[in-house]
Amino acid sequence: METKSLEVCLTPALLPLYKVEEYIVVIIDIFRATSSICYGIENGAEAIIPVSQVEECAAYREKGLGYLLAAERNGEVVAGFDFGNSPFAYTTDKVAGKTVVLTTTNGTHALHLSRSARRVVIGSFLNLTALCNWLKTQQDNVLLVCAGWKNNFNLEDTLFAGAVIEQLKNEGYKLDDPAIAANDLFQLGKADIRQYLKKTSHGERLKKLGIEKDIAFCEQIDLTTAIPVLKGEKLVKLSV
Repeated sequence: METKSLEVCLTPALLPLYKVEEYIVVIIDIFRATSSICYGIENGAEAIIPVSQVEECAAYREKGLGYLLAAERNGEVVAGFDFGNSPFAYTTDKVAGKTVVLTTTNGTHALHLSRSARRVVIGSFLNLTALCNWLKTQQDNVLLVCAGWKNNFNLEDTLFAGAVIEQLKNEGYKLDDPAIAANDLFQLGKADIRQYLKKTSHGERLKKLGIEKDIAFCEQIDLTTAIPVLKGEKLVKLSV
């Protein structure tokens, strides 16, 4: 049997180098989109519809079906929208039974570019172990796609990719160089992930916006068990 691959795409700008249709793709945007998506689906959101552009999100206003509209750019809520991508906007009382339409600076961009994958799922520290346990049952190649920051590399997404690899590297996968590098990075940071991630430029960006509590929330491990999966245009809870 051919060895499965476990690979890391360090930024969406590198996605054209991969045949994403040959992989299960895990989208990673730790600060904050994929953390908020995991939390929202865990808290009973019926679906989250990721769109690339603010205009696409706004267009759902005309559909009249009670969508919650969430738009973030450069770490801030876009004026005129219900909320952005703070996990605190995705609590049970706000999203249970609702459909959220979401656009973010990085995460939804990476997701849009990965739509032709065999399956697209969402990863964060919040659902780390549940995600890894599910991946261990799959027979396909896995590509961990780091959303980065505006098509550039970032530490937090790569560190999370390394955390996934730590749980999967003895499961018979062939690792590529970015996967090895991500896991080496995780070895540096795993003793105190919160302290290590204080180095990140996006963490600094969010601190300047006064939302340190969002950062701390997104660094929690195994707060949730739901795995959001893309079905058609919607992210819904994976049935496992």
